[in-house]
Amino acid sequence: QVQLVESGGGLVHPGGSLRLSCAASGFTLDYYAIGWFRQAPGKEREGVSCFSSSAISTYYSDSVKGRFTISRDNAKNTVYLQMNSLKPEDTAVYYCAAARGWGYLNPDNYDYWGQGTQVTVSS
Repeated sequence: QVQLVESGGGLVHPGGSLRLSCAASGFTLDYYAIGWFRQAPGKEREGVSCFSSSAISTYYSDSVKGRFTISRDNAKNTVYLQMNSLKPEDTAVYYCAAARGWGYLNPDNYDYWGQGTQVTVSS
C-alpha cells in the first residue's frame, strides 16, 4: 500500500527556515516522480518542486527558486524540502505526492498524496 507522510511544518518568522520531510512506504522512490505542492486558503494547489523518476532531473517553481531545495535519502525512502528565506506568501499546507509517470509540477499528474503539513510564515 502506497503511503506518504509529511512532517516538519510549523510557525516561522519571515526570513526563517524549515525542513519538510516526506516518508514514503509501499513503493521505491526511484520508480516514481516525487513532488512537493502547496495550497493556500482560497487558492489552487501549486507545484513547488519535484524530482523526475530516478531523480534524473529536479524542478522548481519561479516563486521558490533559489530559496527551496529538494533532496532525497533513498536509504530512508524519504524526500525533503529545505525552505530558506521564508516569506509570508509561502504560508500554505504543503503536500508531497508521487507519480507513476511524468510528474513535473502539475498536480493532475500525481497518483498518490500525503495528508499535508501546515507551514505558517508570520511575524
